[in-house]
Amino acid sequence: MGVLSSFRAVSDAGNVAAQLIAGNERLRDVWRFAVVQMLDDYRSVLRHKGIDAASAMWRDAPEPVGDLRADAAFAALAEHLARHDGWPVPRWASDPAREALPWWFVTELRGMHPRALVESPASFRKRGVCITSDALERV
Repeated sequence: MGVLSSFRAVSDAGNVAAQLIAGNERLRDVWRFAVVQMLDDYRSVLRHKGIDAASAMWRDAPEPVGDLRADAAFAALAEHLARHDGWPVPRWASDPAREALPWWFVTELRGMHPRALVESPASFRKRGVCITSDALERV
């Protein structure tokens, strides 16, 4: 897999996720190298170029990546960031087909699953992507 220095749009992250899934990589690697990397790149663009440039990264829907859980995670993150930062939720993110079935507990630690159910932001929880409150925190 080729490595991108940064994602310009969620479609870039979706392409990486699709490559990882096609290569039978673990879903936690999809979370780390596609979803969280997209979050990091979004925040960098937000900080350096402003809200218009950052929200534009989410304008066009990523192609389905081959796993509904990852598709749901991208939609959940788009909605979460839009609501948090005050830009319109992209229409593609509201597609009911972007729901994780079965639910995806991003942490593989089963003892953390109850915590993830409680702490998941609404945009994630309604799509069946369960994360702990610190899953979106970056240092």
